[in-house]
Amino acid sequence: MQVSFKVGLVSLGCAKNLVDSEVMLGLLSKDGYNIISDYSRANILLINTCGFISTAKEESVNAILELAQYKTKGDCKLLIVIGCLVQKYQHELCQEIPEVDIWLGTDQTEKIVEVINDGLAGSNIIQVSLDPSYIYQGPVARLQTTPKHTAYLKIAEGCNNLCSYCVIPQMRGQYRSRPLETIIEEAKGLVKRGVVELIIIAQDTTMYGIDIYQEFKLVELLQELVRIQGVKWIRLLYCYPAHFDYRLIELIKKEEVICNYLDIPLQHADNEILKLMNRKSSQEEVVQLLTKLRELIPDIALRTTFIVGFPGEKKQHFKRLLSFIKEFTFNWAGVFPYSQEPDTPAHGMEDQVSEGTKIKRADMILKVQQLITSQLNQQYLGKKLLVLVEGISEDNPELFYGRTQYQAPEVDGITYFKANNTPGIGEFVFVNITHVDKYDLIGEMIP
Repeated sequence: MQVSFKVGLVSLGCAKNLVDSEVMLGLLSKDGYNIISDYSRANILLINTCGFISTAKEESVNAILELAQYKTKGDCKLLIVIGCLVQKYQHELCQEIPEVDIWLGTDQTEKIVEVINDGLAGSNIIQVSLDPSYIYQGPVARLQTTPKHTAYLKIAEGCNNLCSYCVIPQMRGQYRSRPLETIIEEAKGLVKRGVVELIIIAQDTTMYGIDIYQEFKLVELLQELVRIQGVKWIRLLYCYPAHFDYRLIELIKKEEVICNYLDIPLQHADNEILKLMNRKSSQEEVVQLLTKLRELIPDIALRTTFIVGFPGEKKQHFKRLLSFIKEFTFNWAGVFPYSQEPDTPAHGMEDQVSEGTKIKRADMILKVQQLITSQLNQQYLGKKLLVLVEGISEDNPELFYGRTQYQAPEVDGITYFKANNTPGIGEFVFVNITHVDKYDLIGEMIP
């Protein structure tokens, strides 16, 4: 490999995909490649794709076509596409986008240096495993693309839940946990590099450990993580409700380091639709969990996601979902119109809902949720909240911004604040909340 080669990477989709991108960047950097952000100057362009739903597929294809222009207009010698979209649609993609030199599935993350070297030697490459089994184990150095103080910690790969609408098991394979000790080792390494917030992710974090330890081990993993000196916040995402260990509630309540925040994807609240979705939790079981969480941790912030317009969703099913949302008032919620994905059980179901109805229902929930979030944010008025400083506002240079423990990066609101003294990025400060602006909080730093 010649040191002069420059690599540009586009990472699409979820945070789990981002970790794979960071692993590839770390491997390439270690091998002497220069990582740059100006795609027109890159000799090698790499796109890590998402293929979860139709909008994600469209975004991935558009990104490929956009970067393909640099093969004629820029310095690109090698165009590489990797990830979920390739894992599922490699044959169609190869025929439709001949500009791409290398196609890689989800198993090829740690082979990226070898593959690029072969590609530079003139090989056109297609590598897609039939049954994905790769899992990042470390201690490969990731080139962190998130802010220095925050990092995602992926504890497992794949999924066994087999929701009827979902293609993830086909793209990512069966559920496989990382050994606990490798996660702790990586976490310690991240903290040494300045990370103070660890965000725990997987397709299903609550299922962690079942495949290698024959029991759920998320609580035990967290008990080890909180002991790492220098960790200030641990945040949990993708907590599948059917595998929720109630010991986790007590642990969150006890350990100050674990944020009073949970992301619990519910997808629906009507039992008939949940059954059609092949979700493993009933509405009654979800209500029991949410009630217990709010009872033991009154200030907990809850995020969830819902799918509307699933096949068979009638007006009465949607009304039950809407009533559920109004009753249980989530702090944050994502709402997605159902995407009819090939090779899923839901694709061939009867009573498909029209696109117009899906969008209308999604808009209705989003309007209700915006009001709920704004109302719940009122509880912080006049309170002193700990804020992780992330930067200076582009719109108003007099304001700094950051996040409280109740706000996850990228998906939730932001806390803006004035400060007499300039706080450092990655530092924690106390902010007195004085205003609420829908999703965001506004306040003044306490000296």
